[in-house]
Amino acid sequence: MTIPDPDGLLAEQLLRLTRRVHRIQKRHLEQRELGVTPAQSRLLRTLAHYPSPPRMADLAERLEVVPRAVTTLVDGLEASGKVRRVQDPANRRVTRIELTDDGRAALRELRGVRRSAAEEILAPLTEKERQVLGVLLDTLIDGEAAQRC
Repeated sequence: MTIPDPDGLLAEQLLRLTRRVHRIQKRHLEQRELGVTPAQSRLLRTLAHYPSPPRMADLAERLEVVPRAVTTLVDGLEASGKVRRVQDPANRRVTRIELTDDGRAALRELRGVRRSAAEEILAPLTEKERQVLGVLLDTLIDGEAAQRC
């Protein structure tokens, strides 16, 4: 007789939800024809949180990816005019990445994409269920007990 594995079921549900969220966000990105992949979108959002242009190594660390992955993302975003590489004024051997005006405009569009994707994903939930989900997600993200509903 097989013993039910509730944690295994939850893990599978989380993975399926993650894949669904990714698919929906990708579809919304494609519908808006921004020419930005979900990974590039994440890099742009991350870049916008820095008070001054970061190094690629800083971005790789924040995104929790290898530096080569950031190079590929920056190459694509630079080719489309959304970011540019700039020399560090204090150390000419260091290259920093900054948003361009096109990159800032893309970020504004991306906020709308994320909002519409979230609305689609959360549509089956009531307002109370959304609040509970928010608390549960905060708990999982923070790794500790959050204030209960």
